Amino acid sequence: MPGRRTLLIPALLDDWFPLLQHAFASDAWEPVLLTEDRGLAGLGQRYFHNELCYPVFLVAGQVLSALASGKYDPARCGVLMGQAGDECRGSCGIRLTRKALDKAGYPQVALLSLNVRGIDRSTGLPITPGMVRRALAAAVWGDTLAILRNQTRPYESHPGETQALWSAWMKSLGDDLRRGENLTRRQIMARCREMVSAFRNLETVPRQVQRVAVVGEIYTKYCRLGNWDLENYLAAERCETGVGGITWYALYYMDSHALKGPLPQRKLYRLLARYMGSIQREMLEILHRAGFRTLPPLSEVKEQAADFAPLNCTVADGWLIAAEAAAWSNLGYRKILCVQPFACLPGHIFGKGQYTALQRKLPGTRLVSVDYDASTGPGTVESRIRMLLDEELDF
Repeated sequence: MPGRRTLLIPALLDDWFPLLQHAFASDAWEPVLLTEDRGLAGLGQRYFHNELCYPVFLVAGQVLSALASGKYDPARCGVLMGQAGDECRGSCGIRLTRKALDKAGYPQVALLSLNVRGIDRSTGLPITPGMVRRALAAAVWGDTLAILRNQTRPYESHPGETQALWSAWMKSLGDDLRRGENLTRRQIMARCREMVSAFRNLETVPRQVQRVAVVGEIYTKYCRLGNWDLENYLAAERCETGVGGITWYALYYMDSHALKGPLPQRKLYRLLARYMGSIQREMLEILHRAGFRTLPPLSEVKEQAADFAPLNCTVADGWLIAAEAAAWSNLGYRKILCVQPFACLPGHIFGKGQYTALQRKLPGTRLVSVDYDASTGPGTVESRIRMLLDEELDF
């Protein structure tokens, strides 16, 4: 549409943002996913002290790199930043980034806050029913595609076919979202069945592979910038990777924040969680009937975690980390990478604080914690991952 401004979206959810971006399109904004990936942490560190968490450096660096590229007119640009609205320091990210943009000479660039907690109301991106509808479809489709790809790629007969099919489906579904098509619940599930059929038709061969689950902080779990392309690293090592989808995270957020805030807000969270939970169950039934493994629905993951995780811990990723680790272990993923960004205080306290006790409660399972930071070399990180991959476990 003529007259629309460019809405820059920093990387976060690699398997979902190509679809989710269409939820943020409007008469005012045209969304663009940022792809810059060189020297981002160093660029971000020029504007912040080094005690902030690693994702803050990467997000700011990616935005500044994009603006300096000359591809965008700063006077007609905005930047969309998500905010959890809890004790995570990322909830201050928009204000920190504002200072960095002003200092770098981009005071005209608008910053838009995406959150459901009423933070920074003056910069909030309005959340409309149409946005929620497209975002729900994108979350379900993104989860389905990620599960299908991760469990098909290790066994493909022709290298590259699985990723190519994933990319083709991302384009097709992105077209649906852009045009506002196939967005009823029945149509969303019909597309899930089509995806399952397409991946089942890929030629595969039986292979001996390692099953490795990845749990941890949201940015390092879902973003290749935050985890140094961990997904492709594990794929190259012939691993079948288990990563909880974004519907589990969204339902965890609704569940934990249903305990906070005014009564009307808590009731709304419970209603949304009930509806989204029923959709998640329908998605999982489709995958299970085709022989794919998934985490249980979030409600069951929470029930199973009662003896493993402190369920009253709802700061940042809270009990979800331990709950997912226990659930993946029950599914046969006995090697678990716990990923965190360095200097994430909630992650280190409420995430890493659970690992030792969790390891004792999961015999036959090995948990290895990996920190990502600008000052850490790739050799340090890879050596910890190799320590997990090369270990022989007793079953």
